[in-house]
Amino acid sequence: MPTVNLNKKKVLEYIGKDITDKVLFEKIPMIGTDLEGITDDEISVEIFPNRPDMLSEEGFARAFKSFLGLEKGLRKYVVNKSDYKATIDSSVKEVREFAVAAVIKGVNVDSDFIARLMQVQEKLHTTHSRNRKSAAIGVHDLDTVSFPINYTTRGKDFSFIPLEGKAEMTIEAILTEHPKGKAYAHLVDKDVYPVWIDAEDKVVSFPPIINGIHTTVTSDTKNLLLDITGTDEKVVVQALNIMVSMLSDAGGKIYEVDVSGNKYPDFTANVMKLDLSYANRLLGLELDAESAIDYLLMMGLGAKKVSESIVEVSIPVFRTDILHSMDLIEDIAIAYGYENFDSEMSDATTVGAESSKTVFSRKVSELLVGLSYLECKSFHMTNAKTLFEKMNHEVSKDIVRTANAVNIEYDAMRDRLLSGLMKILSENTHNEYPQNLFEAGTVISKDDSAETNVSEDTNIALVSAGLTSDFSSMKAVIETFALNLDVDIRFEEHEDPSFISGRCAKLVLSGAMIGVVGELHPEVLVNWGLDVPVAAAEIDLLIVMDAVFK
Repeated sequence: MPTVNLNKKKVLEYIGKDITDKVLFEKIPMIGTDLEGITDDEISVEIFPNRPDMLSEEGFARAFKSFLGLEKGLRKYVVNKSDYKATIDSSVKEVREFAVAAVIKGVNVDSDFIARLMQVQEKLHTTHSRNRKSAAIGVHDLDTVSFPINYTTRGKDFSFIPLEGKAEMTIEAILTEHPKGKAYAHLVDKDVYPVWIDAEDKVVSFPPIINGIHTTVTSDTKNLLLDITGTDEKVVVQALNIMVSMLSDAGGKIYEVDVSGNKYPDFTANVMKLDLSYANRLLGLELDAESAIDYLLMMGLGAKKVSESIVEVSIPVFRTDILHSMDLIEDIAIAYGYENFDSEMSDATTVGAESSKTVFSRKVSELLVGLSYLECKSFHMTNAKTLFEKMNHEVSKDIVRTANAVNIEYDAMRDRLLSGLMKILSENTHNEYPQNLFEAGTVISKDDSAETNVSEDTNIALVSAGLTSDFSSMKAVIETFALNLDVDIRFEEHEDPSFISGRCAKLVLSGAMIGVVGELHPEVLVNWGLDVPVAAAEIDLLIVMDAVFK
């Protein structure tokens, strides 16, 4: 969790009230942050990853002011019309696909502001934006940029003067010699590279690496241009909204930018309905609509009564943590005050113990670690393209999909583990080989006979990537696996579109197919951007466990 050192004077200035250190010590931990310390000049707080909107003085003061009841409810942001235009060239699609922009005018920029701006920019990069992979933020002096601007690509020999540089450098030189280039080169490991170019062919930025020198923000800057690029559209837009709201709270005026027909930023609040009977049941309270609304307003949300049991909540676009009604209930609990809840002893007396499945999974994991495999954990939620298309499979009808996915990257539950390991391999092509990975975890599929209409199973998947990775090497691992567990796993010829024909086998135990092993097909390797052979296997671990304990 990031720790930020906030300018105490600025925080109190934005709150609009002189607050004693005693009150700060009492109230700051109540809002959902850890207070590290307070000095005459700074407030040091640890911001939870779910609240990136609080990483700046402006965002922290906005939330705290509302929590104190000094300015409750949904804050309004005015986005002014403009003629600023940006275009996105189709060539960026395979490099760094998504881009947005906004203009903020009338900002009072000084050395202190620049330092604070850089802090929140980097904290957003390292947390919310996953070290610039999902999103990278560029801040520029607007008055040095000629519109329209174009987000396009250039080759490795293209040159410009980078921020704080004294001479032109080629993109290739920046990636191999410049500190920022060396740190983030793996994010643009393609044949072409993304750049923002203005109407005078000047480089605005080379995301996610570095800005061009001529857009440098100085103490003479009055107007700002923000550009955000990334691989996750949702995160890109969220980062823009967080930065724009911060700069608006600092006194700037927001102006829209038309990016290939889409206008940014859009501060239209998200709307969600909250069932108060559900909230009260979870919290153990008896709140009426008016009380619930007041608590929601304290958390900077908009709220209005629909009926005695339903409240309509308006959520500001920078509140990236609110995805479900459960998050609204958490906000009510924070505003109500955790210290005000009565403690109760549970009327259930039980003795906890590890399940046999957990014990067995750990034994298997320890075995594979002993075979020089590294254990990984991937998300249970994924998407059909990752699960099937990239693995050369047709989309299964038994896949469990989410009905209200907020991100197309996570709109389905995994029914196999292998694709998750392939994703990890694709993100580590800059690291040395061989790479031997495994994961033991839950897979989920439709099951109409089950009470929940889904069934959960436990699989184990292995991948070995490297020049010497082949069917024989993975077969040897499976044989060692079977020998140590004292089970008779047989290999029988099998065809699977994920694997090379003739180099694939099904794994059979007691007459039942329990998995597959083989060398992955070249098309699969291309789909994942891999240029070394990969041997892989996936096994139903519960069937193996039943055989072990029979």
